[in-house]
Amino acid sequence: MSYSQIKYEVKDSILSLTLNRPDKLNAFTVQMGRELIEAFDRASDDDAVGAVVVTGAGRAFCAGMDLSGEGNVFGLNEAFEPDIRDMRERPRDPEIEQGVRDLGGLLTLAIFRCKKPVIAAINGHAVGIGATMTCAMDARIIAKDAMMGFVFNRIGITPEACSTWFLPRIVNMGTALEWVYRADLIDSKELKKRGFVNNRVPGKKVLEKAHDLAGRIGRHSQVAVALARQMMYRNVALPIRARRTKWSRWRSTTRAARAARKAYRRSGKNARRSSTTRLQPICPASTPGGTRRRTPERWNTRPVIPRAVAESRWADSVFERFCDCASLRAE
Repeated sequence: MSYSQIKYEVKDSILSLTLNRPDKLNAFTVQMGRELIEAFDRASDDDAVGAVVVTGAGRAFCAGMDLSGEGNVFGLNEAFEPDIRDMRERPRDPEIEQGVRDLGGLLTLAIFRCKKPVIAAINGHAVGIGATMTCAMDARIIAKDAMMGFVFNRIGITPEACSTWFLPRIVNMGTALEWVYRADLIDSKELKKRGFVNNRVPGKKVLEKAHDLAGRIGRHSQVAVALARQMMYRNVALPIRARRTKWSRWRSTTRAARAARKAYRRSGKNARRSSTTRLQPICPASTPGGTRRRTPERWNTRPVIPRAVAESRWADSVFERFCDCASLRAE
């Protein structure tokens, strides 16, 4: 696929995804969102990619949603009036998915289901969707002079892109609420102090630091990294269940993993050429208020996702109050 608003470049097992609208401070559009979703899904099944680095072209990371377009800039179909039954019974219907669901949330789900570690190289200011999309990424490296903002209250909308699920798990609930309530720009010092970013470096070294981390990750087994990533994110919302650990331990004794350990014992070097192409999500996540039991033979089906991970901008009040979110599954 050719891209018009992002750059897709693979070098030394590192995929660099660059938001490429520097004249607009990389403001987010419906087209950019769809290109990013396709790019993450493509990278997830590409064994040539060991890790993903996301950055912005020019002096900003992402200035949030581009509000200068005509019509509904969020890509929502205002003529369509779905009811509760529509949202519950056909969440994957194109009419619902393209005209009702939050595009930022769909992007976050693409990052969430990606089998490769994702690193945000925040080279400049990031607000709105520019900030919330990084919540689903595994590490955030920010330029010292960059600022971020969850500024939704300023324009009377709720946080989007599943950020209400991810943000409190990165920082704490009090900090997440404070940042959302204030709707201010947050400097890199506070972001580092509160644990939102992993590293704070001079602007010129952001990409260098991100690629260094991606390179370190890329030297290891892709299967082991993918399983660890899924287990971390999904199990944080689950009660302790030994069977999930047992299943992942069983998966780590498959042919690829045995070959990797044999190569390590023989040469002392990490064997990286394990493939995640056919690796499926290992276990379902729970919804708040309950878990959905599955037998081992069903673990490779679509995982049930947390309620907030399924949220959409329009359906915020609908899903939260009425829908049985345990039936909604991420592809």
